[in-house]
Amino acid sequence: MFEDYFRQYALLIIFAAAAVTVPIGMLTMSYLAQFIKVRPSRPTAVKESAYEGGMPPFSSRPARFNFRYYYYALLFVVFDVETVFLFPWAVKYGVMSQQFGFAALGAVFIFLIVVTVGYAYAWRKQALEWVTNDDRS
Repeated sequence: MFEDYFRQYALLIIFAAAAVTVPIGMLTMSYLAQFIKVRPSRPTAVKESAYEGGMPPFSSRPARFNFRYYYYALLFVVFDVETVFLFPWAVKYGVMSQQFGFAALGAVFIFLIVVTVGYAYAWRKQALEWVTNDDRS
């Protein structure tokens, strides 16, 4: 009993060590690679300047950006997460399982209805249109 208990924690410790060792090892190898000219270090003012949000850092004030890029990204994440939740459900329970039956199927239908209402709301508000009627006039 205790062997299995400690074996599970040993696996957790191994994964944690790998999660720490791999990124540190990559960063160390990248740093050491500059000494053998695999990755030369040539810092310039442009390379060391702040770069956020895809806007060039050459002006004194930030440039205006189109909010629709972020709105599309947010809608994509919402509907992508729907797929992420549906795939494990389909693998685990299938269309109908003997143990859960209509309860599991009903839960997924409720989830799909909520997501579909969100999609219909975004469609009705013309959030999926790149050029809206307000922009055309």
